[in-house]
Amino acid sequence: MLFLIFFDLSELSGQLHKGKNKSETTSNIAAGSEAWDMLFVRNEGWFGGDGIFGIPLDGKEFLPASDDTVTLFTFGDTMVGTHDGKKLANADYRMINNSIGLLKGGQSNSHQISFHYNLDDHGGPKSLFIPKTEHSKEGDYYWLGDGFVNNEGDGNLYIFAYPIQPKDTTGIGGFGFEQIGVHILKVPLEGDVPNFDKTEQIETPHFNIENQTSFGSAIYVNTKSAGAPDPDGYIYIYGVSNQNERKGLLVARVLSSDFLYFDKWRFWDGHQWLPHVKDAAFITWDVSNEMSVSPLPNGKILLVYQYFTMSDEVSTQIGTSLKGPFNERKTIYHVPKETWREHYFPYNSKAYPHLSTQDSILISYNVNSFDFFNDILNDPNLYRPRFINVAVRDVE
Repeated sequence: MLFLIFFDLSELSGQLHKGKNKSETTSNIAAGSEAWDMLFVRNEGWFGGDGIFGIPLDGKEFLPASDDTVTLFTFGDTMVGTHDGKKLANADYRMINNSIGLLKGGQSNSHQISFHYNLDDHGGPKSLFIPKTEHSKEGDYYWLGDGFVNNEGDGNLYIFAYPIQPKDTTGIGGFGFEQIGVHILKVPLEGDVPNFDKTEQIETPHFNIENQTSFGSAIYVNTKSAGAPDPDGYIYIYGVSNQNERKGLLVARVLSSDFLYFDKWRFWDGHQWLPHVKDAAFITWDVSNEMSVSPLPNGKILLVYQYFTMSDEVSTQIGTSLKGPFNERKTIYHVPKETWREHYFPYNSKAYPHLSTQDSILISYNVNSFDFFNDILNDPNLYRPRFINVAVRDVE
């Protein structure tokens, strides 16, 4: 359930139904993509998860996927089991904390996707990644963020991973978990095959538990090999922070060759790149914890996110550079009412440049429930990504 929000639930409910900003424009110009939706409607084995960043394992982030392209999807909490599509029994599933999917080619093809997680000593499903760093504790678990293949660095796959601990919220409200850091998983590639058995877990210093400053919400690989239109050799890492009762977007950058040298990361303060994360300034506001940053054919930069992280609004903003400035928010899609049920909420929308076309952008959003463990029993396929397409001309 990778939504990483730490509000009181009553406050959050009010925000979800808050009126539109006067500066915001709204138009339902996107349309659902049934083909991509159905790729994740499954009744056996992996049948649900959120997160779903899509990482091309050839590192060609902004070039159209070929028939040979392998995309790695990252998932947070994951459902594994069996159901008939209508009902689910508690004994017929297990929730694990992370998994991945591998899709070959650039089309939605159920015969070309596989899902991967570990097995425990009894043959039951187990999270693919479990925190084992110096400061990890028993009971910690990972949710997964964005990632990339560092073709112009060391050639490894890097995935952001968020260590989570249970949190007692008795008497204070809110969700019963807490993010306690930002880690990076370094996964060697053997061709297009990740060797998860040789994964290294690396703690980063770029986290603040008090305001939940956290990086890995989106990554922009601004290199020639990634297909970036204006490459400068830097990896741009986007993060979020809760400050002054508002969530904002931050950006850091580092040369691809220096990605793991955290003292070489630089943070945009609104005027210049500085070496301290505390100097990072918001470049926009009210974004989701997961989102995307990608180029448009006209040379501008496109942000895609869920307004307030959890709302019915899939939003975009257009920027003149990777650090902004960005124009006013535009809502391109309202999640249909049949999805937005009593306890349900959509969240964390993002785009997939390499799975999009020249004329249309593929975007996903997740669906969850505040009454998850009851609702999942009567709607086993509720907890999965949904997809939409929007014409490039309508967001430029």
